[in-house]
Amino acid sequence: MLTRIKGAKIVDPGNVDGDYKDIIIRDGLIDALVEPDKELDATDTDEIKEIDATGMIAVPGLIDLHVHLREPGHEYKETIETGARAAVRGGFTTICPMPNTSPVNDNSQVTAYIVNKARDLGLCRILPVGAITRGLEGDTLAEYGDMKQKGMVAISDDGRPVADARVMRRAMEYANGLGLPVISHSEDLSLAREGSMNEGITATRLGIKGIPNAAESTMVMREIALAELTGARVHIAHVSCEESVDAIRHGKARGVKVTAETAPHYFTLTDEAVAQYDTHAKMNPPLRTEKDRQAIIEGLVDGTLDIIATDHAPHSPLEKEVEFDRAAFGIVGLETSLALSLELVQEEKLSLSRLIEKMSKNPAAILGIDNDLKPGNPADITLIDPEAYHTIDPDTFFSKGVNTPFVGFNVKGEAWMTLVQGRVVFEKEL
Repeated sequence: MLTRIKGAKIVDPGNVDGDYKDIIIRDGLIDALVEPDKELDATDTDEIKEIDATGMIAVPGLIDLHVHLREPGHEYKETIETGARAAVRGGFTTICPMPNTSPVNDNSQVTAYIVNKARDLGLCRILPVGAITRGLEGDTLAEYGDMKQKGMVAISDDGRPVADARVMRRAMEYANGLGLPVISHSEDLSLAREGSMNEGITATRLGIKGIPNAAESTMVMREIALAELTGARVHIAHVSCEESVDAIRHGKARGVKVTAETAPHYFTLTDEAVAQYDTHAKMNPPLRTEKDRQAIIEGLVDGTLDIIATDHAPHSPLEKEVEFDRAAFGIVGLETSLALSLELVQEEKLSLSRLIEKMSKNPAAILGIDNDLKPGNPADITLIDPEAYHTIDPDTFFSKGVNTPFVGFNVKGEAWMTLVQGRVVFEKEL
């Protein structure tokens, strides 16, 4: 049985970029890229499924290096299944869930549970991130080798920083020996403590305790210094401020093995989104100023920021419909990320090819995955409708989480179809 995707423009940076070719899929793998009018062998045409993708853009499946699926332990917020369904609807074929579950993913048993559950669902690929320290407590290193054998692809204590620099150094050395990237939640708790939003004019006007940029940037500088010391690969999560972008830019210039991500909310919104005490605009790190927003965009443009991730963090109304300072940090993003990121293309900040680097190719490179659309590779493909206008409506989300500050935003572009190993796992309803 063959599948033929017809009529799409292929955008696969470094491989096929801008050509119109049909993609032939056999047994879950890409079999060939052929000219649109090329006839296939007669033995194949008896059993061929055609997908008319005229007007669509075919890209290597999107990869999200930073999500929270909440299972095990907090299934009332999200499950592996609902998170995976949200992912494929958003065009993601691979997602990497952070370890702050209950129990924490700090051992091979929890890693195996997540991997096996994902395999049984058969939706997107789920590659777990294991904890740096046992219980995310910042003291004792977890057993990275055991978790890696079960499918863990990186380590992080995301949700909490590793405050002890000596522990973080040892983690980097251990991870480096196993070829694992270290994902840093860069936050100085002594500066951030009790803060609920960005420290600045808006926080002062609202009477909310703020979190200064330095709470993030000082720890970013530490992580870069430790990566330089150990030779390890460090990835800075959810970059939100100008000083962090500058530090990463300088680290890269020195040859440090540092990569970094930001999320759509940091290049779309500012702390003014909190003006009505909207808890759906409460996240960590917080939304910053317009100056920081512009610095994030510039970091994406010049390559300082390698990746656009979602930091998808679903919460129930129990955690969000409360006073602002008591509300949980975090927003959902799997089903809004692509459309919000495409605005950078529409505003001519990034080319479409550069955007696909940020959302597919660069995450794949960090994970050591070859996701070129070429013969022999898995047919993980996202088909994007670049002309689809829609209004963001949480009532339509596949995720259990509806905590988004983008309600009512009019956007252009979305995933039309998502294929994983040649199987259609999402198709937009007409």
